[in-house]
Amino acid sequence: MAEAGRIEAVVFDVGRVLFEWDLRHLFAKLVPDEAELDRVLADVVTEQWHFEHDQGRTLAEMTAERKALFPGDAALIDAYAARFNETIPGPVAGSLEIVAELDAAGVPLFAITNFGAEFWDGFAPGQPVFDRFHDIVVSGREKLAKPDPAIFALAAKRFGHVPEHMFFIDDNAANIDAARACAWQVHHFTGADELRADLERRGLLPS
Repeated sequence: MAEAGRIEAVVFDVGRVLFEWDLRHLFAKLVPDEAELDRVLADVVTEQWHFEHDQGRTLAEMTAERKALFPGDAALIDAYAARFNETIPGPVAGSLEIVAELDAAGVPLFAITNFGAEFWDGFAPGQPVFDRFHDIVVSGREKLAKPDPAIFALAAKRFGHVPEHMFFIDDNAANIDAARACAWQVHHFTGADELRADLERRGLLPS
């Protein structure tokens, strides 16, 4: 059921909404043994550890600390820092088309992404889709990350729209719950087809 209220802007997450992301895409190239790959991703280069960069820690600090803990995996830890873009194999099917259609329809577009500042600087400039966005809040730059309510408050101030009139899209249920608690209208992303249907119900795209 569509939530009530005028929508003045659409706000996207980036990872797993606009672009696929999985550490395994890189490390499967470097660790051919499946059991060893599972160990590396579960214990060494983990999503939880990666989230520290999203929260504002520098790569130099993170990787030095990690190599001290896992000296036998130093080359893999260096690869994480040097080859991060290989964890992003391409766009989520159908999502960039939705962004283009919303932009063409004159809908103001914004984003809130949990993304390390250094990785963002190495990824975003090569992606023309971001030129369609009026502003993007990057967690690593702000040292605030979803689902902290503070990042939603910062975004609302920056974007210039009240939360009740913004439509936030994210694949992470905790982030959706946090946004909803901050009075944003929300869509829990599971695929472009479902998102398109929701946007059509809300009158943001033609049905």
